[in-house]
Amino acid sequence: MRGLVTPARAWDAVVSGAALDDPAAPAFAGVTGVLAGIARHGRPKAPMETLDHVEVTIEGGLHGDFRGVVKPGGKGRRQVTLLEHGDWAAAMAEVEHSIAWFERRANLLVEGLDLPQVPGTRLRIGEDVILEITRQTDPCERMEALAPGLKAALLPDWRGGACSRVLVGGTIRVGDTIRVEV
Repeated sequence: MRGLVTPARAWDAVVSGAALDDPAAPAFAGVTGVLAGIARHGRPKAPMETLDHVEVTIEGGLHGDFRGVVKPGGKGRRQVTLLEHGDWAAAMAEVEHSIAWFERRANLLVEGLDLPQVPGTRLRIGEDVILEITRQTDPCERMEALAPGLKAALLPDWRGGACSRVLVGGTIRVGDTIRVEV
């Protein structure tokens, strides 16, 4: 049985690389979900394009997505953004709207997994791709244009999603397993 996992203890385990069966490992290690959607946009404010699969690279994030390219001297902290299906549904219920998930302008829709809110946590998607969570995705004013109150509905508990950088590239597909790694 694992002890209480505080954010500090979880972060320590992520940084130290604690084994999954180690009592110091965070409770979310080894948890899985499913990649339920993929979307990209080729330029700022461009419409989102949904895909069933995409190539992911360290240098460019999702192929064809303008945000994924690491700028010279940059750290790529926002290469790929992830959104939980349940969080989007909760925000939609709160604002009494039904808007497609990709209008949030996130790249990946995650189902069946509560994304860890700990920077440094690694997610394996499919066979090869590994992303590292860098921070929460702050909702912007564009959300208010979609539905009044949506920005506020996305603020609590990382509901707006998570930003990540690509550590290992490869191809991902809708339906791939997403596994939390430490």
